[in-house]
Amino acid sequence: MKAEIVHQLTESFEGHAQQTESGVEYWLARDLQFLLGYTKWDNFQGVISKAKTACEVSGHDVQDHFADVGKMVELGSGARREIDDIMLTRFACYLIAQNGDPAKSEIAFAQTYFAIQTRKAEMIEQRLLEVERIAARRKLSETEKELSSVIYEQTGGNHDFALIRSNGDRALFGKSTQAMKAQWKVPPTRPLADFAPTIILKAKDFATEITIFNAQAHAMKSESSISAEHVTNNQAVRKTLLDRGIRPESLQPAEDIKKVERRVISEERKSLAKPEGLED
Repeated sequence: MKAEIVHQLTESFEGHAQQTESGVEYWLARDLQFLLGYTKWDNFQGVISKAKTACEVSGHDVQDHFADVGKMVELGSGARREIDDIMLTRFACYLIAQNGDPAKSEIAFAQTYFAIQTRKAEMIEQRLLEVERIAARRKLSETEKELSSVIYEQTGGNHDFALIRSNGDRALFGKSTQAMKAQWKVPPTRPLADFAPTIILKAKDFATEITIFNAQAHAMKSESSISAEHVTNNQAVRKTLLDRGIRPESLQPAEDIKKVERRVISEERKSLAKPEGLED
């Protein structure tokens, strides 16, 4: 397919993209019908039906990607009437292209186009999740350092800080730090938090923040009282998670945070070295 045709088709597809008031991108099925070379709506509905089935089989909610709507059209007499239409996400467009007639040049283009665009969206989403986890891990480190400082300032020492943190882990997981490290296969010299999923990092951080607040508010003067406070707060956070169907000790470990950080930094450097969309 010639470059100018590819450019024309790309502009045509993107030109028909619309957005809801909340910023969600979508295409109308009646527009996509002609973009994919289908002259009859009935024939195109058959393709949409197959795409919906593929959506359901892949574990996605069909209603999240195929939303039925009405559309007003002009008749030859000047009158108007409403016809059925469907709001489609980019993922829905991809599924429709995958289930279309591959003999059509428009379908052949769309299959590749939406596959690439969908993959880009998935990569962006994955990157955002990785950045969020890195931020949560750094925030927990800062909060734990602050707790250590508070203990030192109010008790005159913080030699039991590791024990206090370990007691918090036991209250949160219902298991000791060492038991969780063994379960998650964490190297002995690495912190458990480096392999914790984002929700656990945020849970630990929240419990630690409460401990800091109450330790200062109530002027706690002993490490034992601060430890007891930390246990109570982690127990409270655990109860909240359990009430929402989340059992901390049953969650799978996340990828080593250091590997995630190295990958994100490496990809950022590559992006800076060769910005997407800029030509030499």
